[in-house]
Amino acid sequence: MPTVKLRASTILSEFEQTQTELVGKAVVLSDGKAGTVESIWLDEMHGLRISIRGHEGKWPVSTIKFVQPG
Repeated sequence: MPTVKLRASTILSEFEQTQTELVGKAVVLSDGKAGTVESIWLDEMHGLRISIRGHEGKWPVSTIKFVQPG
């Protein structure tokens, strides 16, 4: 597989794995917001972002301080 296709495939695979691990889980963010992860986006400017049910906006996945155990 050409290098570009391999990299794209790896990114998509990791994105799908992250969706499986986070969507529907309770999280607490570094700013104190808490709730259930509703959606995940891959943003070319900010990287991986999440939305939390009950809170308007999208946050970088790096702001998660706690994730509900599996």
